Amino acid sequence: MSDQNRNLTWQNIALMGFVMVWGFGNVVNNFANQGLTVVFSWIFMIALYFVPYALMVGELGSAFKDSQGGVSAWIRSTTTPMLAFMAGWTYWVVHVPYLAQKPQALLIALSWAISPSGELAEVLKALNPLILQSMVLAVFLVFLYISTKGVKVLKVIGNIAGMSMFIMSLLYIVLGLAAPAITGHVATPDITVKSFVPKFDFAYLTTLSMLVFAVGGCEKIAPYVNNTKNPSKNFPKGMLVLAGMVAVCALLGSIAMGMMFNANAIPEDLMMNGQYYAFQLLGEHYGLGSLFVIVYALANTAAQLSALVFSIDAPLRVLLGEADSNFIPKALSKTNKNGVLVNGYIMTAILVSTLIVVPALGIGNTNELFNWLLKLNSVVMPMRYLWVFLAYMGLKKMSSKFKTEYKFIKSNKFGFIVGAWCFGFTAFACIMGMFPTDVPAFSSEWIFRVSLNVITPLVLMGIGLILPVIAKKTNGNSENKQAS
Repeated sequence: MSDQNRNLTWQNIALMGFVMVWGFGNVVNNFANQGLTVVFSWIFMIALYFVPYALMVGELGSAFKDSQGGVSAWIRSTTTPMLAFMAGWTYWVVHVPYLAQKPQALLIALSWAISPSGELAEVLKALNPLILQSMVLAVFLVFLYISTKGVKVLKVIGNIAGMSMFIMSLLYIVLGLAAPAITGHVATPDITVKSFVPKFDFAYLTTLSMLVFAVGGCEKIAPYVNNTKNPSKNFPKGMLVLAGMVAVCALLGSIAMGMMFNANAIPEDLMMNGQYYAFQLLGEHYGLGSLFVIVYALANTAAQLSALVFSIDAPLRVLLGEADSNFIPKALSKTNKNGVLVNGYIMTAILVSTLIVVPALGIGNTNELFNWLLKLNSVVMPMRYLWVFLAYMGLKKMSSKFKTEYKFIKSNKFGFIVGAWCFGFTAFACIMGMFPTDVPAFSSEWIFRVSLNVITPLVLMGIGLILPVIAKKTNGNSENKQAS
């Protein structure tokens, strides 16, 4: 690549990666899970998981510069075409729980935008889960239809709103840390060093998946490694700065949460409404009333709308746009006159609708249902990161075959071990995240939730294994018909 195309600095890499990876919800959700002990967890996660993860992505991006950073292309080059298909399938199918949870988040954001004092949010929280999920299903189907029309303006609005939320998140950290100096009050009493050290029991291990979920996704930055000036020096520097930025926001954000919320008595609905409670309290501290919560809720509403539409269409196009006839039935790639993947949309509608309705039959209340779906996402979404680490292990085994301008670890054996560590830790966190700790163990609801947590990823991945079988039968028949 010519030097004129290498125009990105390490500062560009750090800022681009930060916007891709980080969000205020990561602070709130993990504080809700662990309280102030999350400070220790963030240090552990960033040092021993996120930093090697980010630097592996840099090496993979350098090795496969013509693949535009696609994980399935990395897997195809280092393993087999079947595993490459499964990597692509995983990247699409993990969006099913995401799409099932997104309309909930949209309704909650809208309720706070309309009623910043929280009355409407309380109404939503008190609804029967079946009624709420019926509303969620209606919202999803409406936007499934809208996404077939291609709403570009909504995506632009979502990008602006996403940047606004990013700015608001940083604003919360600064103002949240400063608030006690103004009010003289810290919500969590008697904060000591012990307040930050977790108890390493079974309950703690079940919270790891949410941390993995929070720091994942930096593989999106991989295509830019070859556009970086002096990539062997500046790309890892940018990724290390990214890790530092995430660390600062995670640590200071968690401490700010502990100053404004009692870490020893965390509200049960902090995952569901915590972001809005935080800005509500911030407005009260600074005498600005509901200003902060209204701005944040409006930005979040717009961002959720855009994300819902984009996440219906874009991952499906990535999966089916370059469909391999050996693995994907041609019927799924059928488009109408508007270029819409009709059968792909139908498959999406069936899977997401099922995941919206079924949990409401066995989960006690709306708040628990929201928390369960969020935690299910933390179990399912990191499954896509496994392919990154598998590709890195494959790269280290076949290092002589590929030329890279940047290497995270020069030793192939040690590099393979680090890749295996990240793979194993991710898988362990996903498995542990399947076990709820907010209901009595082995109660009927506990068994129902664990069953759904186990069955959901198995079914989603199982469909991926079935598709090549269907493709082998149907695609061959369609080709024979065309030939005759």
